[in-house]
Amino acid sequence: MAHAMSDDQVAGELKKMTAFIRQEALEKAKEIQIKADEEFAIEKSKLVRQETSSIDSQYEKKFKQAGMSQQITRSTLANKTRIKVLSARQELLDDLFDKARSKLVDHTKDKGKYENLCKNLILEGLYALNEDKVVVRARKQDYDVVKKAMEGAKDEYKKSMDGREVQVELDEKNPQPEGCSGGVSVVGGGGRIDINNTLDERLKFLETDALPMVRTSLFGKNENRRFHD
Repeated sequence: MAHAMSDDQVAGELKKMTAFIRQEALEKAKEIQIKADEEFAIEKSKLVRQETSSIDSQYEKKFKQAGMSQQITRSTLANKTRIKVLSARQELLDDLFDKARSKLVDHTKDKGKYENLCKNLILEGLYALNEDKVVVRARKQDYDVVKKAMEGAKDEYKKSMDGREVQVELDEKNPQPEGCSGGVSVVGGGGRIDINNTLDERLKFLETDALPMVRTSLFGKNENRRFHD
């Protein structure tokens, strides 16, 4: 037969149970704290990585933007410098041809040399037209010189063309316009074909045809140029 526990025994048992429950609670609380600390550490690490990645991404983006901005600035400055250089070169070339244009009239002062020049200009027109009759137009003040040049051109043409003769007439009704520096025009095809061999026109031709050579002589060869005239 079981004996009833005394009050002291009951109190002792309750104390043991309370101590056990308290210990269990402490251990459980400790486990929860450890787990919470681990989860906090993991979440913290995740957030740090995310923020670090975001900062790195923003830095890389800003670095690329800064690099691109720097490239654009350098390119803009280089283009401005290049334009200034090209502009200065063009001004020099324009000045060079302007001076040449102002001196064209000097070629007409020596009548002997000018007559020979006109003869060659007429002769060039005769060969180009290859006709039996042509008309020559010149400045009024050059008529005497040009008439002699026409005769010389006719004779030379006949010799070089195995005796073939050509009729060359001076068109005194249509002289070269005022301001013309000299030279002649040789007209054929019934007035439809005009070989403009005036000194002004020859200089224009020289500006276009000889410009690459003049540019190279003045400024040197352009290493960046892929194609050449």
